[in-house]
Amino acid sequence: MTRFWLGGYGPGMDGSADGIGLLAGDAGREATTLAYRGVVAEAPSPSWLAQHPTLDVVYAALEGDSAVQAFVRTGDGALSPMGAPAAVGEYVCHVVVAADGSALVASCYGDGRVVRLGLDADGRIVPARPDAAAELRAALFGDDSAPGVPPTPGDGVAAVDPYGVGGDRVSHAHAAVFLSDGRIATTDLGFDLVRFWRQVGSGLVLDHEVVLPLGTGPRHMVLHPSGHLHVVTEYSCEVFTLAEASDRTWSVVSSTLSSPIAQVGTDFPAELARSRDGHFLYTALRGSNTIAVLRVRGGGEALESVALADAGVDWPRHHLVHEGKLLVAGQRSDTITLLDLDERTGAPLGIRHEAQVPTPTHFLPVR
Repeated sequence: MTRFWLGGYGPGMDGSADGIGLLAGDAGREATTLAYRGVVAEAPSPSWLAQHPTLDVVYAALEGDSAVQAFVRTGDGALSPMGAPAAVGEYVCHVVVAADGSALVASCYGDGRVVRLGLDADGRIVPARPDAAAELRAALFGDDSAPGVPPTPGDGVAAVDPYGVGGDRVSHAHAAVFLSDGRIATTDLGFDLVRFWRQVGSGLVLDHEVVLPLGTGPRHMVLHPSGHLHVVTEYSCEVFTLAEASDRTWSVVSSTLSSPIAQVGTDFPAELARSRDGHFLYTALRGSNTIAVLRVRGGGEALESVALADAGVDWPRHHLVHEGKLLVAGQRSDTITLLDLDERTGAPLGIRHEAQVPTPTHFLPVR
């Protein structure tokens, strides 16, 4: 049977979800329905979920509580808390786990923090040492002072506006991805940056930054099998493609509109997902409530807009390609949809199924 853990917004984030939910559907590629089976672990606004690479442990970003918590699978469709929530930063909206299970990185929209937390052999979150903040501050800035927001244990913080615009412009970390060389790439939607970090001890040290055009708002990323990094921007409705040079620095090699008819200022791209073979990318445009499809060209360095389709939900916050279909979470409609995909063209073929769920924000396949 096809099943997914479901993240959602609770009352503290103007939603109706009571915790991590469970979606269950038919088996195989011809699945026609998905039904909400209820809450499997109570938690306040678990808006993003991540799976441990080898253990039955799921990590949740408790967005309204500015914390991350681990949950262990205790039954066929049940999760139980694995330790207390670990404080990270304001409005934590994304978590990702290293391929070796040694650490997780949380991105915090509210204060721009990018927080690395260690994981033990059982998948539990390891509390940071009390002296980690001072060590990291010295590693980042060379002394005891720090511009902007001072680091906290396990943090990597870089709160400098590259354009010097100031005013209401503030740092908004939004997503992270572990790279094959152990470094970590993160987006800063507020400062139009893609940052690259090195793991040093229990924290992060800034390696370098890629500055995107002012006002683009980089949000989410996909690491392509070709090695390219594709970044979708919330404000300019584009997908930027980054490549790594021989000196290990990254730079932009192309940019493409998510759709020729996307309306900047009205449409706000959310997730960026790829097909299993890497031939297509999908982003959802909140506003017009559509799914934009891009074909990956060349060696992964170029994109081409090829299709635009109805998402079937209001405010498609997250979507996932799974077994030849696209699942879409409608934050404002309290629904999810299941769309068939044409594997040859990448285009959605229509809405196969719709289900009622409480304020969905993220799908995670049950392993």
